[in-house]
Amino acid sequence: MTFQIGDKVVYPNQGVGIIENISTRSFGSAFEKFYLLRLGLNSITVLVPLSNAANIGLRRVTKDREISRVLSFLSYGECSIHPDWKVRCKENTEKMQIGSLLQAAQVFKALLLLQTEKQLSFREKKMMERARHMLVSEISLARGVPGVHAVNLLERAVAKAGLKLPPLS
Repeated sequence: MTFQIGDKVVYPNQGVGIIENISTRSFGSAFEKFYLLRLGLNSITVLVPLSNAANIGLRRVTKDREISRVLSFLSYGECSIHPDWKVRCKENTEKMQIGSLLQAAQVFKALLLLQTEKQLSFREKKMMERARHMLVSEISLARGVPGVHAVNLLERAVAKAGLKLPPLS
């Protein structure tokens, strides 16, 4: 999959970004093309080699119908929560690194559910915040709505499952 300057893409585990430039860099006698991404979270820039973009999971922003599926999952989908925190953390980290919005929703919902039973560790709180950010930023972009509206959609979806969004820390 190739992208053009101005395309909005998702960088797994980091969020939504915009391709600002495509450049070529030399490494000795070899040349490599790179995407220059500006990530929305804190406007950091990242260079991603074109040859490695698929391996890291760089992808286009999710379509609106997939957003509906994700919101439906948050409302009615089942989650499994591994009781061993080490295994749970490893599974959640892998899901977030894949970059699928549905997998970010699975991590988010599982951690919301776990939070109703016990206090989350610092690491799990950060993971939940990252999953929430991924969901909000991509819903906002895919639906063309402000972030506040995307948060409201998320709140309504999880409320149907009897859950509440925690305040951002």
